[in-house]
Amino acid sequence: MNEGLPVQALWCDPANGVVARIVRALADRQLHAARTVVLVPYAQLMGVARAMWARCGSPGFVPRFETTHNWARSAGGFVPTGYDIAHDMARDLVTAQALLSQAGFSAERFALAGRVVELAYQLAPLAAAVSPEVRGGEWAQRAAGVAEAGSESEWFRIESALIRIAVAWASTSGYATDVLQRDSTRAQVDALIVLEGFLADPLTQSLCKLWGDRALHLSLVPSGAPTQAAVSHVALDPEDEAELAAACVLRHLAEGRAPVALIATDRALTRRISAQLSAQDIVTHDETGWKLSTTRAAATLMSALRACAHDAASDQVLEWLKSGADGDAPTVQLLEARLRREGLRDWLAWCALVARSEKAQDATLLSFTEAIEARRAPMARSRPLADWLRALRELLEASGQWALLDEDLAGGKVIGALWLDAGAHGDDDDFPGGRHTLAEFTAWVRDVLEDASFVPPAGDQAPKVVVLPLYQLLGRAFGAVVIPGCDDRRLPASPEPPGNWSAAQRLELGLASRETLEAAQRAAWAAALHNPSCELIWRQSDASGEPVRPSPLVQALQLDHALQPSADPRTPREVAVQPTEYPTPSGALLPLENISTSVYEDLRRCPYRFFALRQLGLRSADELDAEVDKRDFGNWLHAVLGHFHEALVETPAQDAQERISLIEEAARRATKELSLSEAEFLPFAAAWPAVRDGYLNWLTGHEAGGAVFVEAEPWKEQPLGTLRLIGRLDRIDRMPDGQAFVIDYKTESATVSKERVKDPTEDTQLAFYAALVADDTLRAAYVNVGEKSSGTQTVEQPAVVEARDALVAGIIDDFTRIAHGAALPPLGEGAVCDYCAARGLCRKDFWGNEAPRFGGIAK
Repeated sequence: MNEGLPVQALWCDPANGVVARIVRALADRQLHAARTVVLVPYAQLMGVARAMWARCGSPGFVPRFETTHNWARSAGGFVPTGYDIAHDMARDLVTAQALLSQAGFSAERFALAGRVVELAYQLAPLAAAVSPEVRGGEWAQRAAGVAEAGSESEWFRIESALIRIAVAWASTSGYATDVLQRDSTRAQVDALIVLEGFLADPLTQSLCKLWGDRALHLSLVPSGAPTQAAVSHVALDPEDEAELAAACVLRHLAEGRAPVALIATDRALTRRISAQLSAQDIVTHDETGWKLSTTRAAATLMSALRACAHDAASDQVLEWLKSGADGDAPTVQLLEARLRREGLRDWLAWCALVARSEKAQDATLLSFTEAIEARRAPMARSRPLADWLRALRELLEASGQWALLDEDLAGGKVIGALWLDAGAHGDDDDFPGGRHTLAEFTAWVRDVLEDASFVPPAGDQAPKVVVLPLYQLLGRAFGAVVIPGCDDRRLPASPEPPGNWSAAQRLELGLASRETLEAAQRAAWAAALHNPSCELIWRQSDASGEPVRPSPLVQALQLDHALQPSADPRTPREVAVQPTEYPTPSGALLPLENISTSVYEDLRRCPYRFFALRQLGLRSADELDAEVDKRDFGNWLHAVLGHFHEALVETPAQDAQERISLIEEAARRATKELSLSEAEFLPFAAAWPAVRDGYLNWLTGHEAGGAVFVEAEPWKEQPLGTLRLIGRLDRIDRMPDGQAFVIDYKTESATVSKERVKDPTEDTQLAFYAALVADDTLRAAYVNVGEKSSGTQTVEQPAVVEARDALVAGIIDDFTRIAHGAALPPLGEGAVCDYCAARGLCRKDFWGNEAPRFGGIAK
């Protein structure tokens, strides 16, 4: 216990302390302490109250310090049956679905069940506060009356129906606290002493009426002004705020002010602070917990369900496989590499591909894929909820995920919340709920995990840092209080009341109004400021850069000059600048035989990029769920034009409509081959008619000049000493003089293509393609296929022969020097570096001011 704190006086002051007042009340009324119940506002205060009584109470018997729920549990066990509200989302959701079906909402029961449960949970404390006789009659009629408002709107008609269902449910349900209103319970308790918190509890008020003059009210809320000004810190952003808060906690601990209360105003911020403290070997005791759905255990289970969907993405199946016991198995890694190489986003597309593959290396992947499908297939059919629970457990066991869940603290909570622990809840066959499809069952699991919380267990030793909500500071002694997140979003002066109830409905039902919640918030804030060591922290901007203002509660302190700005608690340290050395690797021991245009382009743009990506073979993993972009459109367009010209050779056509039919058929074929989603491809499909017409008009003029199509996308190889030039050309035509005309399609702006051909020695692509063609003389051009008014244009490289000869000589020279050990330094500039996958390897951003001079491969 921290001596001298205001909380100490609140409990143990000889004249007006809570303990002294209880002792006097027992003596004045000649009450036996063992037959007196003292109700505290929240569970953590029970232990505090007992400790305070042991410290400064009268000797002998001790009053029973209880919450209403703890008292009810000791007075008599309650097991929900039938349509009782169980406060177990797994059970209550299916009960709500049954009630909706009975009310005529059978088709919408899965979509509306969550809303009905939400309404019922808000009404349950009010219903539990009245006796079962009044609850089913007078209270139910009065509560049902609030559902009639706004019935002229279709939305309100549905909402009113849901309120009526929730009212009927709450009014007919039994509650664990009903035992407290029985005569037998009142006969065992001579007096009821209520320690009042910030908000009045409906059940506690009803119990006081039942006990009449045998009930006594004592307030725990401190009065008077704070003892001293609060200390404040202003952070730049969320990361800076977390560091500041962690530093404040560490300073308090170093100065002997333990335990420290860390107020949870924002879940993400609190977890970030806890991570900072954990790095300093400070373990926090979290009384608030976090949503079970955000734990790794819940993500593991949900990955299994998502992977079993009929339209599961390849990424979802991979996530499921990698979260199991054999997640690092070579077969899983081989499957992932193949999926990314093929770019198959849909799992069924992969199944079809591997089934028809004749490659010998795919035999292992085929058997592995069939084994995966054998696990997925049983999850396709609908079944009762009890059967789904068994099927889910069998799936988790087969994939090696069950043992991982069972060994994890959060995993055990997931298993219990979903009733997967066979026999722990009774006979699983008695679990309510009709037939569910996989999608409906997955939604049920998601809602259950969203509702449940995971609170890590406290250790055996007294915690040094306690994470708790603001209102749970009441009546507890802490050496210091640190409140991060004191901005207008995370700490509003007037909290938003839960639910969509109007002010009139709240008044009629007895729900807390906005004004009541605001008063409680301000009282909790004032109580926190009574701690002699209270530090407030807020940020100037969010992670997005959007400005954030201090909370109105903080602004009021600023106006009253009750804030004391403090120095940064973080200890500054000087770190000597240690620039990264300029890399100068040699690739002599990593010779390449096959050289493509992209390989040589990397060498010319940046030798280090060539070394990292080509010689070392490093590459970033491709995303499987990436959206369709302009590169996909370019690939699709290349395939369309290739199919179109091959069809035009087989079926020559000069009529414009016939050509449109041929190119449209080619477009459909390319879309099917590339497995492009119609929805994602829609923006490009909308532009396609203009692109198509522009290309056909260009083709007419191109053919009028005597050009004849020869082949589309031919693979070419050309030996060059110890090297081999390789590549796939977009198209080759023949001109009337017999010269080959190499064409490369571009979807970029014509201006960019014209820039390419300005300096023939810098235009690698056309020169390289020309080197792949055996002809001594030829022509080469970019054909810009666009949707704008300019349509399709030809941008020819007039000096392609000279550029080809210079490029071939350069290739021979460059690779000879590499073979002799020439350095491959990072020489990239501008956009080459901005989008380079090797930038994190060359560490360009951390070099010294000047790079050393050396003899290496120059651009």
